Amino acid sequence: MPTVSPVNLTAPFLLLLLLLLCTTYTTMATNWLSLARLPRSRAVSGAAPCARLRGLTPGQVGVCRARGEVMESVRKAAEMVIEECQHQFRNRRWNCSTTPRGINVFGRVMNQGTREAAFVHALSSAAVAVAVTRACTRGELERCGCDRKVRGISPEGFQWSGCSDNLSYGVAFSQTFVDEPERAKGLSAGRPLMNLHNNEAGRKAILHNMQVECKCHGVSGSCELKTCWKVMPPFRRVGAVLKERFDGATEVRLTRIGSKPALLPRDPYVKPPAARDLVYLAPSPDFCHHDPDNGIPGTAGRRCNGTSRLAPDGCELVCCGPGYRAGRAEVVQRCSCKFSWCCSVRCQQCKNTVTIHTCRV
Repeated sequence: MPTVSPVNLTAPFLLLLLLLLCTTYTTMATNWLSLARLPRSRAVSGAAPCARLRGLTPGQVGVCRARGEVMESVRKAAEMVIEECQHQFRNRRWNCSTTPRGINVFGRVMNQGTREAAFVHALSSAAVAVAVTRACTRGELERCGCDRKVRGISPEGFQWSGCSDNLSYGVAFSQTFVDEPERAKGLSAGRPLMNLHNNEAGRKAILHNMQVECKCHGVSGSCELKTCWKVMPPFRRVGAVLKERFDGATEVRLTRIGSKPALLPRDPYVKPPAARDLVYLAPSPDFCHHDPDNGIPGTAGRRCNGTSRLAPDGCELVCCGPGYRAGRAEVVQRCSCKFSWCCSVRCQQCKNTVTIHTCRV
């Protein structure tokens, strides 16, 4: 009777086990976004509720238990990520479509080290920092408030005063909560390094776009004294900045500088990415065809811009070639609007026929 070498059985088994572990790890990193799917009546803080939040890693459960007052802001951040991602990519092949259920909100495409995963990680870390900082400014959290370190006279001559956004507190919590899955697994592999780099790039998109708001004081608005404070940029602005970083993201590979693992551009002629740039390890799928296993709906039936050939929302790009069709549709729009003396607006309802373009099924 023929015998089978135990080595031949063990090697494939170990390879399969390694692949399963890698898949589990990369899936866990953004599963906390599933908090956006919880009903508002569901508690997201306290020892028992924290343990039942399926999208959290064990370390994140510990953060939830220790700093429960912040978790409502984390839930809000998860909602912000989905909304902003879908806004920024509404005209792209990948439009941040979500899975119908489960804790992997954007599907298995997040398991791969693509630029789409890079964007989601950056946006997620930024959203947590913004949501927590907003809660600080509004006085909703006991451990933080306004940033009182911004004081004195500025080089421009105005007085720092008021309630500056306490971004340092929001960033610190984002590092503690969002970065936890990466640090828990160690920093010797490419994917944790990629995620941590993009997480930090997301937070820097806030820091480098902080704004100054001012108020004038004096007789009849003379502005004899001007007091100012620092505020975060609108999250829409943060999303737009990260979308630009997405378009210019750098493909990297894992290497070593001495004994330390590092990510360097795959193309040796490309300059190393800055801390605010996005990086990715693997090319993206084309997103053209329906792939339910990976949470990719495909582009069949999607609307596109038939008048623009080379733009990202053009039909040839969105529909993966010339496979689109034109149709006529009747839309109802406001028209003949008139302003009345009491500041109200009265409009009529007009029906117009427009041409719409959709990708072929």
